[in-house]
Amino acid sequence: MPRYAVVLPDAIAIRNMVLGSVLDKLQGNTLVLHGLPEHKVESVSSQVKSGVRWQPMAPYTERPLAFGLRLSLAYAQMYWADTCSMRFNRKRAVKGSWRTRATAHTARLVGQLAASPSSIRMLENAYCRSVGSFPEVQEYRKLLEQSRPGVILFANQRNANSLPVVMAARSLGIPTVTFVVSWDNLTSKGRIAAPFDHYLVWSDHMRRELLKYYPHVSHSRIHIVGTPQFDCYADESLRWSRDEFFSRIGADPNRKLICYSGGDADTSPEDQEHVRILLELVRSGRIKGNPQVLVRPCPVDPGTRYNEVRAEYPGMLYSQPKWDHLEPGNWSRCLPSKEDAQMLTNLTRYVDVNVNLASTMTLDFAIHDKPVVNVAFDVGVSPPGDVPLWNHYYQWEHYAPVVKLGAARFAKSADEMADQVNAYLEDPSLDREARRKLVDLQLGVPVGSSASRIVEALRRIAS
Repeated sequence: MPRYAVVLPDAIAIRNMVLGSVLDKLQGNTLVLHGLPEHKVESVSSQVKSGVRWQPMAPYTERPLAFGLRLSLAYAQMYWADTCSMRFNRKRAVKGSWRTRATAHTARLVGQLAASPSSIRMLENAYCRSVGSFPEVQEYRKLLEQSRPGVILFANQRNANSLPVVMAARSLGIPTVTFVVSWDNLTSKGRIAAPFDHYLVWSDHMRRELLKYYPHVSHSRIHIVGTPQFDCYADESLRWSRDEFFSRIGADPNRKLICYSGGDADTSPEDQEHVRILLELVRSGRIKGNPQVLVRPCPVDPGTRYNEVRAEYPGMLYSQPKWDHLEPGNWSRCLPSKEDAQMLTNLTRYVDVNVNLASTMTLDFAIHDKPVVNVAFDVGVSPPGDVPLWNHYYQWEHYAPVVKLGAARFAKSADEMADQVNAYLEDPSLDREARRKLVDLQLGVPVGSSASRIVEALRRIAS
């Protein structure tokens, strides 16, 4: 049986590989390099069967040259790929000291000049050489020489702390594999953090994106595995009865249930106002049948911005995700729990209609064939960039299939929100085929099989 190493630099990686049972399925003799604070290691490692050695990642201080080259690579990728979302993201101001801002300004200019596949590869080689001399690389080399894994899985393709490990593995001839964690990462973010040997993607749709935006990657080195973040939806041991679920959220099982899934405060600054509008549409009878409304904030959101709405509408149900906020507001430092995975599994199963703002939750609910209404109107403040919602997130490449397929309905006003929620409450089968096509497009393997597919791919690569 081959030995493995798995790099879990942040909470998103832990969600997929620990809660997603990938580490369990590797069946022991695994080295885990993690970015957890010391006091959290035991609570996370206890969720995994024996045979796993947990080792903190080496402290990594990015030197000025490496920082500048990394930013230049990100801008070069965004200028060359030139997607709608990248055009927005490359204009965003970099925060920090005057040195950081000056470096970012220079990197933006370099990125414009290097916006071609060949120039990007030259820039990436320079970046790797700059990091290759760091003492952290030698430290990882010693560790890998001792553990001798047959393959290393990097559970988040975006984390810059991964590059020293990649450089050490490359010097030893150990193949490196990365997992693309989200459906928007290839079209909306900057460059993948390191030149990995193999790539695990959700679907053939994502494979085509990877080949388009990373033309040097060989087709044979891309493996379709789905995503373990959705595996819990096929786990019948997590299922509650309808009565038990409604009891847990304090709701009436005899009434319809609408769930509003919130975004983070940066991308969805008006969520609380959209919730207020939704609740008023119910109170006034504009949304028919007196349905219940449950608000589930984004896991990284502490939820305090909903306090006034909760006071104004005491009938509003509320479910704060059970995630441990190691660093408030930071996705990579927000640890999920098994309890929350079970809650979400049943929420997506028993809700009647979901409302969200261009969220991944559209996929979560579509997996259980639940209709979704996407909020596409501003109340007072447009999202960052002062672009109306409909002309902003709903034009981004990763969300375009939702729009094109008609897998959700889009509320461009409060009246449209009422009409579309009413239509779905009356007939939840509306747009069913479009939801199925969306799930088939985005998830290349049956829900529940992703962890096994990841392990199978690692074993093939290791051998």
